[in-house]
This record gives sequence, structure tokens and C-alpha cells, in this order.
Amino acid sequence: MPWRLIGLIIIFGIFLVFIAFNLGNKCDINFGFRTFSEVPVFLTAFSSFVLGMLCAVPFIISFRVKRKVKAEKEEAAQKAKKKGGGEETAASGGGFSEGGPYGVN
Repeated sequence: MPWRLIGLIIIFGIFLVFIAFNLGNKCDINFGFRTFSEVPVFLTAFSSFVLGMLCAVPFIISFRVKRKVKAEKEEAAQKAKKKGGGEETAASGGGFSEGGPYGVN
């Protein structure tokens, strides 16, 4: 079943109920230099919600960019490791030269 579509329909239904209950409620909005009178409450609530989402967009974009850069660095490290033959050094404990895993020379 398309759960996202059903969820979207439910959310829109909740929005419509909110709007219907608040059609008669009015408020004044003051920006300091201009005052808007008799603004419906639902417009104030939805505009606040949209402005909040717009403020979150730069953070989402920066998170995705950082994640992409990190993935590219990891991929480059993997390629470098494969290109080098994937050999482990004695310092990492994987080699059999002096000081190998069992002390065997």
C-alpha cells in the first residue's frame, strides 16, 4: 500500500481541520516598521512553519555536502589501498617481517 500517500492525505486533513477551526480567529502582526491587522491565525501559523523550513535548508545542504566529501575521501583511500596492493606493513601487525604476528622472522 502507498503509505506515504495515505500519510500525506491525513496530514492535509489535519491542516484543513486546523484552518476550519481558526477561520474566525484574527491577529495583528507587527514587524516594527509595518503592522498587518486582522490576519487569520492559520496564515500566521503556516507562514511561520514555512519560514522555519527555509531556515533549515542551509543546514541540510551543508550536512549533505559534508557527507559527500567524507564518502569521496573514503573512496579515494580505498582506491589508494587497492592500488598499493593491499599489503599490510609490520607496524600494522599483518606482516611477517621482524615482529610479525607470532614473532616469527
